[in-house]
Amino acid sequence: MSTTPLAMIEIRAVTKRFGRFAAVDRVSLTVRAGEFITLLGPSGCGKTTLLRLLAGFETPDEGQILLDGMEVSHLPPYRRNVNQVFQSYALFPHLTVRENVGFGLRMKNVPAADAGPRIRDALAMVSLDEMADRFPHQLSGGQRQRVALARAIVCRPKVLLLDEPLSALDAKLRHTMQLELKHLHKKLGLTFVFVTHDQEEALTMSDRIAVINRGQIEQLGDASEIYHKPRTAFAADFIGQANLLNVTVTGRNGTTARVRLDNGLELTVAAAGLPATAKSALVSIRPEKICISKQRMDSENVFAAHIEEEIFRGATDQLRLVTEQGTKLNALVANESAMQEAFHEGDRVWCGLHLDDVVIVQTD
Repeated sequence: MSTTPLAMIEIRAVTKRFGRFAAVDRVSLTVRAGEFITLLGPSGCGKTTLLRLLAGFETPDEGQILLDGMEVSHLPPYRRNVNQVFQSYALFPHLTVRENVGFGLRMKNVPAADAGPRIRDALAMVSLDEMADRFPHQLSGGQRQRVALARAIVCRPKVLLLDEPLSALDAKLRHTMQLELKHLHKKLGLTFVFVTHDQEEALTMSDRIAVINRGQIEQLGDASEIYHKPRTAFAADFIGQANLLNVTVTGRNGTTARVRLDNGLELTVAAAGLPATAKSALVSIRPEKICISKQRMDSENVFAAHIEEEIFRGATDQLRLVTEQGTKLNALVANESAMQEAFHEGDRVWCGLHLDDVVIVQTD
């Protein structure tokens, strides 16, 4: 018997235009039941429009949207079993926490005898049961966010849509809420579709991430795949930091290939992502993948460099390296400790790269 989770959402070749501009351009995506999927991309990429299409606030010009097997492409929001948590929280200031959470149940004419226990359960899930009689202005930003979440889950939707719900919080509270949202998702077992432009949020919480650019999905995969094996230059550059370098293919030897940078530095790369006819490519190297030592190490790719600039970043230092051939690279190293070599501006160092850490993201 198959144990593959059923599809909760199916987006089939959906396009949404505003005038001549295609905000969503022939997007297809399947979201499994109970999955936490994040739509990640910069402002204006189409991720929020895609969420509004799922919610029913926009109607596709082409394609189909299915929810739990039923086509909902042209159904209004109130006829879809989805709820949305907005960036602004959208709480009613004149209603208490309890009344805000129960508002959707009132609109659905749920009897008070049934609504009361559901409201209490929802508030308990977000740890606000002792604040039920407070008003929104008496709550912190994180508490107001929890009220918005409780109001969304109390109606027991099949899908919860979250439109950058943490963007208004400070950095420390945002990190706390990321973990709380992840735990809440596991507890509820609902399908979450989360929209953000924040890479850390996406990497921290998601089962899978859809990287969106110019109305299309550039790459879809789990956090590790998206980060370590980006398939396009955009995905490599948008997720975390990346050194993007143009190279010329100079030779092949079975599973590896030899490439040369414009200034002469040569590297060995895995040839799996390099078409047989490719003569040039764009490669991505994550800064933390560059191994740095004051002694020459044994590695596939070893080259000398000097540290042009050192930037303190708390637990790590960002180093601006310049190789002997003139290539400029960003590297990240753990901050100096008793077990860690100290690297400073002006030092001459040796750099090493594993061939799998030089990722091909574009070819000619």
